[in-house]
Amino acid sequence: METLNASDAKREFGDLLMKAQQEPVGINKNGKPIAVFVSAIEYQEIEMMKQRYLKLAIQEGIADLDAGNVQPGNDAFDDVRKHI
Repeated sequence: METLNASDAKREFGDLLMKAQQEPVGINKNGKPIAVFVSAIEYQEIEMMKQRYLKLAIQEGIADLDAGNVQPGNDAFDDVRKHI
């Protein structure tokens, strides 16, 4: 992935838009990553993957409930506290 500093990205915005159609382009400010430009198509694909993942996680949760694989909330928090 090509990376530009914020000043170059601002100055070369038209080129940045064209590059983002081919591959993601990282943007750094003060040497730290702050953003990644992607094409609209790639963004839509990312959003669809997130939705599919969320649906799958919900289905798995429902399957756990149906199978009785649950524990009371207080017990779950106690388990988390033990690991912290």
